[in-house]
Amino acid sequence: MSTAEKKSEERRAAGVAFGAHALHDGYTDVVYVMLPVWQAEFGIGYAALGLMRTVFSGTMAGFQIPAGFLAEKFGAPLVLALGTALAGIGYCLAGMSTGLVTLIAALFVGGLGAATQHPLASALVSRAFAGARSMKALGAYNFAGDLGKMSLPAAAALLLVVMPWRPAMMALGTIGIVAAFFIFVIMPRLAPLAAAPKKPAAKGPRAITQFGFPLLLSIGVIDSATRMAFLTFLPFVLTAKGASLPTIGLALTLVFAGGAAGKLVCAFIGARIGAVATVWLTEAVTAIGIVALLPLPLEAAMVLLPVVGVALNGTSSVLYGSVPDLVEPSRHGRAFGIFYTGTIGAGAISPFFYGLLGDAVGISAALMVVAAVVLLTLPITLMLRPALLAAQRG
Repeated sequence: MSTAEKKSEERRAAGVAFGAHALHDGYTDVVYVMLPVWQAEFGIGYAALGLMRTVFSGTMAGFQIPAGFLAEKFGAPLVLALGTALAGIGYCLAGMSTGLVTLIAALFVGGLGAATQHPLASALVSRAFAGARSMKALGAYNFAGDLGKMSLPAAAALLLVVMPWRPAMMALGTIGIVAAFFIFVIMPRLAPLAAAPKKPAAKGPRAITQFGFPLLLSIGVIDSATRMAFLTFLPFVLTAKGASLPTIGLALTLVFAGGAAGKLVCAFIGARIGAVATVWLTEAVTAIGIVALLPLPLEAAMVLLPVVGVALNGTSSVLYGSVPDLVEPSRHGRAFGIFYTGTIGAGAISPFFYGLLGDAVGISAALMVVAAVVLLTLPITLMLRPALLAAQRG
């Protein structure tokens, strides 16, 4: 392949992966903007709202590994394009829903389509870019997802100002259907990789890292559960402070903007002071920020939200970057698949259980519990430290 052809392939891969990540992550987080609307429409409690969030994210988490198998059989371009179209169709079906049951069914369809994006788009980037450039490209890919989290919820909030929520959902869904066509046409067709040879089990100091990945995953599970529970409750906390729908959309955009910055900032901090110290810093700031948010007036809360967003998302950047240190190279793909499924799955089910708690004790008390639970990551991180040190020693 000539240099020009290689560059063209890289540009196409980046365009498809970055665009798909932005769209799918935006779809996932538009649900937060819609929760107060659906509560007013259907008169449901926090547990039911958490369940609606769980349906979308849980379906997305549960079908990521099957999406990879389908891509191996039918090709990643077809599966990613169909998944994107299905996510858009799910939003269109939500716009045509006539009741709570049909709305939940539409969210299931949307989550099913969204399951294709993370495993296929991230694999596309890692294949198209080599060596150190792959790490930079994956960083840009992750940032693209945050751009979608910032833009689509804000767009949804603006649409709700000028039209009812059902037409707004259909308008958003149409974007996915159109994007699916471009994904199928533009996405490069990469030849499958040959199977990697099996390697003997690690010995000596590195053997301790066999315990590292489960510990890392447990931290990721708690961190993701905290993040999704906080984002689920945030619109209602702000509504109680007098926020309007556009203000809620702006607030979520501020959180996601802080999160995007956090992924970059915390990566640099982690490289300087280490993963353990960085996780302690981000999780402590997350807990303090959640507690501090509750008594603040709306204006002060809006100022605090980007800081909370930095800590809330910054941990994930450090955890994601530590996966290769704790897993043999031949198992990186499988490990990332498990890590995505575990963390997204935890984020999917946590709103339901925290919603039950919110129904029982109120949102403020439930968020205090969320802040307390996130501190459980601190002793687990200390347990992880020997595995990270062993990995660094090789």
